[in-house]
Amino acid sequence: MKIKYPINFHKGLTFPFVLGLMVLYQNFTIGAWIYLALHATYGFLWLIKDSIFPDKQWEQEIPTPQGIITFFLLGLYWVAPFILISSGTIPPLPLVAAAIFLNIVGVFLHFTSDAQKYYTLKYKNGLITEGFFARCRNTNYLGEVLIYLAFAMLTQHWLPFLILGLFIAMIFVPNMNKKDKSLSRYPEFAEYKENSGLLFPKLWTSKNIPNEETTV
Repeated sequence: MKIKYPINFHKGLTFPFVLGLMVLYQNFTIGAWIYLALHATYGFLWLIKDSIFPDKQWEQEIPTPQGIITFFLLGLYWVAPFILISSGTIPPLPLVAAAIFLNIVGVFLHFTSDAQKYYTLKYKNGLITEGFFARCRNTNYLGEVLIYLAFAMLTQHWLPFLILGLFIAMIFVPNMNKKDKSLSRYPEFAEYKENSGLLFPKLWTSKNIPNEETTV
């Protein structure tokens, strides 16, 4: 199977899973509804993205057991709604506003940078050093971190933050370093790396970035 199948299955199941938790625990408070809207929307947008501008790294074939493991690992992201809804915790409105803000910014960065990458590389190979990748080499991962940070904030519990940290350390960072290693074959990468951040934008640089494009 392709690795995208368990990922897409998980994204698509988020809406019925969270709604099912709300029904099971009879929790229809503002926190539960906000969480459902944010996480379910993200899942639906992911599926739309995969049909319009898919990421080629999710097209690779994997053994079925690995696909099953991938699905259950992604299931750790469902710990946040379980804690929020089962506990009956109602997040204060300022926290809700902050979570919505982070989620919107994260969705924007994640999907728009992925779109730039897809359509740039569709017509021209090489380094992408402009637009969303001008000061940050992994704007899409930054967006994803902000999205799940918003979900964790709504729970007001330490465990979702720990899970996000584990995903960053064990999946995101290794993937970003692997990407850097691949891009190092371009002679202009050294200068680009100096003028851009791995995950967070590097706002102050000593040199101008080369105005060319990147394989991601």
